Amino acid sequence: MDKHTEKGAGNVKLDREKINLVMARKKMSVAGLAEAYGVSRARLNVILNSRKVTPICAGRVADALGVDVTEILADE
Repeated sequence: MDKHTEKGAGNVKLDREKINLVMARKKMSVAGLAEAYGVSRARLNVILNSRKVTPICAGRVADALGVDVTEILADE
């Protein structure tokens, strides 16, 4: 558990399929997304595979992808 994937009531769930679709549209690899986010590829995989992430983390992923955060959140 760390600052990106802490447990908490305000945390949100990323939709990996939606993220993959955005990455495909932008012809972006996981390595490219990790570089845009500012973390290693391994660290990004931990974030993307987490059950829930902090809203700040979700916003940073969205910024790195160049989309609005609502485009990558899971429908709950």
